[in-house]
Amino acid sequence: MKNIQIGNKILGSGNPTFIIAEMSANHGGSLEKAIEIVHAAHLCGADALKLQTYRADTITLNCKKEDFQIQSENPWEAHKTLFSLYEKAFTPWEWQELLIKEGQKLGMEVFSSPFDCTAVEFLEDLKVVAYKIASPEITDIPLIKKIGTTHKPVFLSTGVATLEDIDLAVRTLRNEGCTEIILLKCTTAYPAPPEEINLRTIPHMAETFKCLTGISDHTKGCLLYTSPSPRDKRQSRM
Repeated sequence: MKNIQIGNKILGSGNPTFIIAEMSANHGGSLEKAIEIVHAAHLCGADALKLQTYRADTITLNCKKEDFQIQSENPWEAHKTLFSLYEKAFTPWEWQELLIKEGQKLGMEVFSSPFDCTAVEFLEDLKVVAYKIASPEITDIPLIKKIGTTHKPVFLSTGVATLEDIDLAVRTLRNEGCTEIILLKCTTAYPAPPEEINLRTIPHMAETFKCLTGISDHTKGCLLYTSPSPRDKRQSRM
């Protein structure tokens, strides 16, 4: 498996861990807070920061039918519908160029998870250096094809995927000319219980799909993983 370069960092065996901080909706709708998060990620030693690029009307429908409601006993149940939640949580697109440039001033790359093809086109205009595919989108083949055509490095999260889903997504990216793929072991729970992390999946995915691998970590506290192989002791945590 060849090394992958993102910005001035090299990912691969024998290289330092590549750490990506996630902004998500932690800005709370405040651009000032979003800029503070960029600086905090840099001060904590993150190599990159990831955004999410969607709007409520690009990710769901403004609908009150059961499939679009947030069930009770859910951390976000106060929002009642997915549209209401995403309308509150999204990162305004007009902020994203500014946040990317703020990261670059600090020597830190900023890229994003797009959730539809218009988001990919928008991010291409901003010249992002890489893409993240969120685990719920691993079966969105048109989106994966669109990202693959950029030929940029792709972090592919596997939290809700079967082996067949991963295989199709990886083959789709490669068929579109994308050869730099990093698979991320992910447990889709917030927070994820340590007993459900299944870290041995990481070397298994690397061997099965001939890709670099890492972890998309939803656990509380600090999670460290050391491979049994001395030459692969430093694994990515992302």
